[in-house]
Amino acid sequence: MTTLLDNVFNGLALGAVYALVALGFVIIFKASGVMNFAHGSLLLLGGYLTAVLHDDLGFAGALAVSVLATAAVAGAMDRFLLQAGGPDPHTAHVQTIVTIGVDILILTDLSRRIGGDLLSLGDPWGDAVSGLGPVTVADSRIAAIVVSTVVIAGVFALFRYTSWGLSLRAAAEDVEAASLMGVRLARIRMLAWCLAGALAALAAVFLAAFPAPGLERTTGQIALKAFPAAILGGMASPPGALAGSLLIGMTEALIAGYQTDLHVLGEGFGDVAPYAVMVLVLLVRPTGLFGGKAAVRV
Repeated sequence: MTTLLDNVFNGLALGAVYALVALGFVIIFKASGVMNFAHGSLLLLGGYLTAVLHDDLGFAGALAVSVLATAAVAGAMDRFLLQAGGPDPHTAHVQTIVTIGVDILILTDLSRRIGGDLLSLGDPWGDAVSGLGPVTVADSRIAAIVVSTVVIAGVFALFRYTSWGLSLRAAAEDVEAASLMGVRLARIRMLAWCLAGALAALAAVFLAAFPAPGLERTTGQIALKAFPAAILGGMASPPGALAGSLLIGMTEALIAGYQTDLHVLGEGFGDVAPYAVMVLVLLVRPTGLFGGKAAVRV
C-alpha cells in the first residue's frame, strides 16, 4: 500500500510539472495555430539560465531572470520570426516547421555549453524529504505540486477575467471575426508565446530538481513527454491539457514503480508509455479527451 501511495504522489508531482509544459503547448496553439516544436529547447534555456545565474543572484533572483528572459525569447521568436509576414493563421503549418529549425539552433548551442555536465539550479529544496503519513516524499515534489497548482490557477484566471484572455478565446473561436471586432491578433499571440515561455522556464526547475540529478542537455527532451499530454486532452483545451498531464504523469510513475512486475513489457517501457497511452486514447477519441470539432484549426 505504501508503494502505491508513493507512486501516486510521484505521479501527481510529475503530472503537475507536465501540466506547466502542456499548457504552454495549448496556449500557443490556441493563439496562433502553431505546434511549437521548440518548446523543449525553450525549457532547457530557462533551466540553463537559472543554473548559471543562481550563484550571483540567488535562486529566486536567477529564476525570475530566467523566466523573464525565456518569455522574451519566446515572444521575440514569434514576433520577429514567425510573424515576419504578419499573423496569418493560414500559414500556421509553415510556422510549425520553422519552430523545428529554431529548436535545432537553440538546442545545439545549449548542448555545446552544457556538454556532459550536470548543472545544479540551486533550488532551496535540495535532497530533503518529508513524511506524509506512511509516505516519504521529496520536498521538491511537494513544491512542484504547490507551485504548479498556484501558477496554473493564475493562468486560468487570466483566461477568465482579463481582456487578453477574452481576446485569446475569441481569436481561437474565429480569428477573422475577432480581427474584424478589433482584436489585435499580433499582440495577443505574442503575449501568449511569452506566457508559454515563462511556464517552460518554471517547469525546468522541477524537472531538474531532486530526485533528478540536475539539469543536463537532454532535459528538454524529457519535457516533450508533456506533448502527448497536450494531444491527449485536445490541443485547444487547457482543462484537457491538465487532465492529459495527470494521466501521463500517473502512468509514468506507476509503470516505473512496478517495473519489476511489468518486466515482460521491457525495461524501457516507461519511456514510451506516455506515447502508448496517447495512441490508445486517440484511437477511441481522435480529437482528444476534451477536444471537439471546433478544436480543429489546421
